[in-house]
Amino acid sequence: MRSLPNPWMSLLAMIGAMLMMMGDASANGVIEALTISSAEDGSQTYSLTLQVLALMTALTMLPAAILLMTSFTRIIVVLAILRQALGTQQTPNNQVLIGLALFLTMFVMLPVTERVYNDAVQPYLEEQIELPEALELASKPFRSFMLNQTRESDLMMFAEISGEQQIQTPEDVPFSVLVSAFATSELKTAFQIGFLVFLPFLVIDLVVASILMSMGMMMLSPMIISLPFKLMLFVLVDGWSLIMGTLAASFFT
Repeated sequence: MRSLPNPWMSLLAMIGAMLMMMGDASANGVIEALTISSAEDGSQTYSLTLQVLALMTALTMLPAAILLMTSFTRIIVVLAILRQALGTQQTPNNQVLIGLALFLTMFVMLPVTERVYNDAVQPYLEEQIELPEALELASKPFRSFMLNQTRESDLMMFAEISGEQQIQTPEDVPFSVLVSAFATSELKTAFQIGFLVFLPFLVIDLVVASILMSMGMMMLSPMIISLPFKLMLFVLVDGWSLIMGTLAASFFT
């Protein structure tokens, strides 16, 4: 059975490729990454150039890329709404929710990252293609994924904002416009799913509040009584498997 690459291997390998480019500085006339200066007393001083600074700046954009170009946004928003609907305050805590969202994102994005690794990263590391071609090939799977999840109305809105009026085919959509439209569509979809998740728990809250009011228990918080019933309902329907499975399936419909 053929082993699949790590879901994030494409991103890590692309960063490694950027590091390898600094090793080719002398051959391509690029500024050297590390400069060694020798003093008169025989000591040496080391200094890093702007190339390393640019690389470290690019690395700081990696979390933003994970947020805006993958399924992470939809998943984490739905999980946060679910926690609010259950009324469990900080349980599960933010670390658990982010961990669940990251691992589910890895499973959802596996076909995309596998294509990036096979089509762009591996040929570049084997010196079969140059970096500009590798970047173009790496962007195609992400572009296809985002286009499939983006509403046409959002694309048109951001195209008008950016002044891009000559978009005839999906290939003509600028990457900046596509990322902005994709993030907006993901937020819309996440809130739609969150609304459906919230409804059954809202019904339980309304029923409990009505019963307590009819019994004259005005001072007793309905949240205290409804919380065990909401947890029981969530466990009986196998809520975590249902939510995670539905979220993963929503990207392949």
